[in-house]
Amino acid sequence: MGRGPDRSLDAAARVRELLDESAAVKRALAAESSSAITAAASMIVEGFRGGGKLLLFGNGGSAADAQHIAAELTGRFRGERDALPAIALTANSSDVTALGNDYGFERVFARLVSAHGRMGDVALAISTSGNSPNVLEAVREARGRGLRTIALTGRGGGKLAPAVDVAIVVPSADTQRIQEAHIAVGHVLCELVEEELFAARG
Repeated sequence: MGRGPDRSLDAAARVRELLDESAAVKRALAAESSSAITAAASMIVEGFRGGGKLLLFGNGGSAADAQHIAAELTGRFRGERDALPAIALTANSSDVTALGNDYGFERVFARLVSAHGRMGDVALAISTSGNSPNVLEAVREARGRGLRTIALTGRGGGKLAPAVDVAIVVPSADTQRIQEAHIAVGHVLCELVEEELFAARG
């Protein structure tokens, strides 16, 4: 019997297609949101310089992004330097489950912002849809306490984009493409912040 079609060629073409899609979203984001990303980095730098901290939160993959970005800042990104005070509000499972049980899931991040947020801090809210109720509640709490606010979102920004000081909206409706862009933006923010705060040490 003859050999059938080489499916590895089809799979390789699909891989290229998916990576090209991801790259195209990032190129569009660069064209549309470079100013917003720069403004967000400046806001974070100002917060750190003033003795404030960065609070990050989101659900699911966005929770993982919050923890990833916080770890880059408390540890190091590209160079050796002082630790930066970044807290992922998603990281303590006892906090999240106790507050969800006692106050409802929509209030978990708002309650943690209430616990940790102070004037001069910056809140970074992450939601691919821009409509996560607990993220929106936390932003309302943050603004009420005088925190400056940044959003990483997609799908046109949802309710979140107009609720924050700086919105970085990924121009896509595909959750996985939005998430890929979010962590790329997170890395850009870390690099810009590190360069601005520690350039003299280079």
